[in-house]
Amino acid sequence: MALVNAATLTALNTAIKKTFQNGLDSVEPEYTQIATVVPSSTASNTYDWLGELPEMREWIGERVLKDITTHAYSIVNKLYESTIAVKRTDIEDDNLGTLTPLAQAHGRRASQHPDKLVFDALKTGHENMCYDGQNFFDTDHPVYPNHDGTGAAVTVSNMDYDPEGTDPSWYLLDTSNVIKPIIFQKRKEIELTAMTKLDDESVFMLDLFRWGARARHNVGYGFWQMAYKSNKPLTADTLNAAIAHMQSQVADGGRELDINPTLLVVPPALRAKALELVKADRLANGQTNINKDVVDVLVTQRV
Repeated sequence: MALVNAATLTALNTAIKKTFQNGLDSVEPEYTQIATVVPSSTASNTYDWLGELPEMREWIGERVLKDITTHAYSIVNKLYESTIAVKRTDIEDDNLGTLTPLAQAHGRRASQHPDKLVFDALKTGHENMCYDGQNFFDTDHPVYPNHDGTGAAVTVSNMDYDPEGTDPSWYLLDTSNVIKPIIFQKRKEIELTAMTKLDDESVFMLDLFRWGARARHNVGYGFWQMAYKSNKPLTADTLNAAIAHMQSQVADGGRELDINPTLLVVPPALRAKALELVKADRLANGQTNINKDVVDVLVTQRV
């Protein structure tokens, strides 16, 4: 029987924190491929510059001041936690064989949380608003004839999506810019807090020692023009149409955005088709595949 005292608990706490960190470090994140990580130092960040940035022009005479339409688009940081508890009797009885893998799994799941949030945001983008007041994936994003966001807007789509459709969705993204399609806003890194004092309330009342992970972050949307969603069959024709559509996007005032899709995101069900479309040297009929390496492919279970 192990003696439960300050020294025992210190050693146990050290071991749990180490294995928790091992779990954190074991994850190769996917979300950074489609999301820009933005540090946050307050309860929320406001991205009022989303919409359009000024372009360079030849400087003749005085500077030309251009008013940019501002958008009250804010991402409010959320608080997240996960907790594990260990019975005091298990420590007394040296029954801790599952504690190390449990702590490591705890760390791994905590490290995977940004992936979950970011890809959930991508997957549900047709239901959630972005900076222009429309859903991120929508058929009627307004684009105005004047640089300052005035005039009679035309509506532009960035999706070919049937809510009643049964085919799996796929996503075409331009991830080459500083601001990627999704924004991951980071307020506080994941940290682990131990409640292991012998006079802790939970030890007295419940005979439990606790370790809790805590983090503050949230996700939101960048430029809708850099993303396209479809649940039409993934074929050379639908992929080429999506690429052409994205490359034709313009900002307010008709300014070219120079969008060039770089990443095709698909679920495992579309893995073979996606690789066949953009990684094979030749088509099934033996002709040269003109779409070879036109984009990279990310296969993830999270979409």
